[in-house]
Amino acid sequence: MSYQNQSALIIGAGISGFAAARYLAAAGAKVTLSDAKEEADAGKDALAQQHIEELRAQGISCVFGAQGEELLAGISLVVLSPAVPERIPLVQAARARGIRVTTEVELAGEIARAPICAVTGTNGKTTTTTLLGALLRAHFPAVGVGGNIGVPLIDVVQETPPDGAVAAEISSYQMEATTHFHAHIVAELNVTPDHIVRHGSMEVYQAMKEKLFAAQTAEDFLVLNADNPQTRGMAARAAGRVCFFSRKEQLTEGAFVRTDGMLVIRWDGVEHVLIPAAELGIPGGHNIENALAAAAMALLAGVTAAEIRPVLRAFKGVEHRIEFVRTLNGVSYYNDSKATNTDAAIKALEAFDGHIILIAGGDDKMTDLATFMALVCARVDELVLVGDAAQRFAAAAEAAGIAPARIHHAGYHMEKAVQTAHALASAPQTVLLSPACASFDMYGGYEERGRDFKRIVNEL
Repeated sequence: MSYQNQSALIIGAGISGFAAARYLAAAGAKVTLSDAKEEADAGKDALAQQHIEELRAQGISCVFGAQGEELLAGISLVVLSPAVPERIPLVQAARARGIRVTTEVELAGEIARAPICAVTGTNGKTTTTTLLGALLRAHFPAVGVGGNIGVPLIDVVQETPPDGAVAAEISSYQMEATTHFHAHIVAELNVTPDHIVRHGSMEVYQAMKEKLFAAQTAEDFLVLNADNPQTRGMAARAAGRVCFFSRKEQLTEGAFVRTDGMLVIRWDGVEHVLIPAAELGIPGGHNIENALAAAAMALLAGVTAAEIRPVLRAFKGVEHRIEFVRTLNGVSYYNDSKATNTDAAIKALEAFDGHIILIAGGDDKMTDLATFMALVCARVDELVLVGDAAQRFAAAAEAAGIAPARIHHAGYHMEKAVQTAHALASAPQTVLLSPACASFDMYGGYEERGRDFKRIVNEL
């Protein structure tokens, strides 16, 4: 598709919006970037301000503040950043005028030369995508890794040649305004309650996940978690060939844990034997699922079992996901800041054998807490709460049977939370930051929260 002499409006001054603006300007479009925040707020991060200045130097107009319909004058294309919901008035006005509304991810899909292997799900996306990238590198001469993982997909696909491969992490936010994004291999890891405030219902949230494979054909592949009812049911709506994965079931075809503990993939009549689950470089049952999904995607992409085995052993996980920080006086500290919902926090709690000092709370997503707090009651010795969610979490904890004396409040101060946990902990307990919440009440993102936690822990 040619963008020469088109007028494009990018809504949202984030890394996705900046990347889309750069691409469209280089493709010959007249580009305007708009953000509802004032420039002092949108550019308060030094890197964001640098991006804004670079865009202006390219001749891109950057406007901030109130987003009136006058921004649509002469516009033929609107590109939404993931943080911007479709329901805002400016987007609705664009649609009413017949203006095409799309996303940076969809633009990336249109210009990709290498096949895209896309990963989505409520939890496990970043670990699986990162592992998939490492597996693909064992076989392909060039591999790009991007999307929701922090590198704009449109930048990645431009750098990846036709004989390479792309591993893409895709979120429900990124799929909201897409219509025809195509990935050769898609993995749906799981669907559990999350982002209900953004999408309005669990049904809409799942529909956003399913959009990722809506454009697939019989030549494509869909990798589905057989242990999650929501993803298992997606097989009925798949155009591509389905490959299930399971850590609980012995599959006749797909990726699973054999009764002897070996990870295997049965496909087209061949059983590809990988490694014992105990030899995975990443701990926890949820990471067995992530490894099975990534290995299945890699095998379908052309990576051999012999190439897969050493990568599974060597891969040590990603920052902010059950990340070991240090051991002090016999107490180990783990950063799981990426656990921005209860399901992710549950998986982190299940990775340890109890005796946990848990730091939780933050920007509350208002999801049900009953299952999470039941596990907290069973596995957590002391609960330290921070942020907006603290009072609701405390009430839910008491309702689950946790004694008030075991619940501690640290306000909006990570330093106080860590100091409290440190004072409470003794060997062989573990201090775990696994918030079960977003971070925006205290930080700019889960990465900033996790790094602050690590800084404080390393200064103890």
